[in-house]
Amino acid sequence: MVDFDERKARASAWFRTLRDQIVAAFEGLEDAASATPGRFEVSETRRGEDGGGGLMSVMRGGAVFEKVGVNVSTVHGMLGERAQKAMAARGVPGMSEDPRFWASGISLVAHMQNPHTPAVHMNTRMFWTPHAWWFGGGADLNPCIEYAEDTAHFHAALKTACDAHDAGYYDRFKAWADEYFFVPHRGRARGIGGIFYDDLNTGDWEADFAFTQSVGRAFLPAFVPVTERRLGAQASEADREVQLIHRGLYAEYNLVYDRGTKFGLETGHDANAVLMSLPPVAKWP
Repeated sequence: MVDFDERKARASAWFRTLRDQIVAAFEGLEDAASATPGRFEVSETRRGEDGGGGLMSVMRGGAVFEKVGVNVSTVHGMLGERAQKAMAARGVPGMSEDPRFWASGISLVAHMQNPHTPAVHMNTRMFWTPHAWWFGGGADLNPCIEYAEDTAHFHAALKTACDAHDAGYYDRFKAWADEYFFVPHRGRARGIGGIFYDDLNTGDWEADFAFTQSVGRAFLPAFVPVTERRLGAQASEADREVQLIHRGLYAEYNLVYDRGTKFGLETGHDANAVLMSLPPVAKWP
């Protein structure tokens, strides 16, 4: 019989390890850019009294990062009626009879000081119910001023991670990202895409977990070189205006369409942690 408690523990530990690696790398970028580098403020989050929680790590006003959050959580409990219906619509059986769930993951959003340095999002997660399990996640780049070489580098790193597991994953998950990160009411994408996947259950938990780890490991090689390349770029007031308006688009997407935002708020997770993705300052035309 499969020991899912052991698998849950391994997945939760991995997300925490990835969080530690990313926080250290981002503080390293701050160290290289300023004599007074930004630092993460870390606080615990809770989902009710019995539903688990995690760590919210947020840096504000750094030399590189205007606002960046790297959150990890492991939560559990009973899904409410709306969440049960959403799961049933996705093909998860038996939720009305036994609505227990467990979920763990990492979620990251970075909004940058320099308009020439792209914002970025990454998350990976595992979800379990008594009736099903799956992995999901991805990463997408959100420049307000696009550079073709940055786009190519970011996608190449994600493709390498995908190709190591399945030759069809990159094309499949890139197309999914292009569809998922589209903002219908604006008629445009929120950035230049990346990869997105959900409900990943090939029947081989070890293989799907290994792929999810590879997506997480690919993030820093995909993003850090792009950031380092743009740190010294001169930015005008017009560039800043473009950045702030683009952030408005990002905020609209996360509040209206993002699955993670909806799930976090509907299941009672810490609202500050759920809304960590919102930019510190934004404008609308």
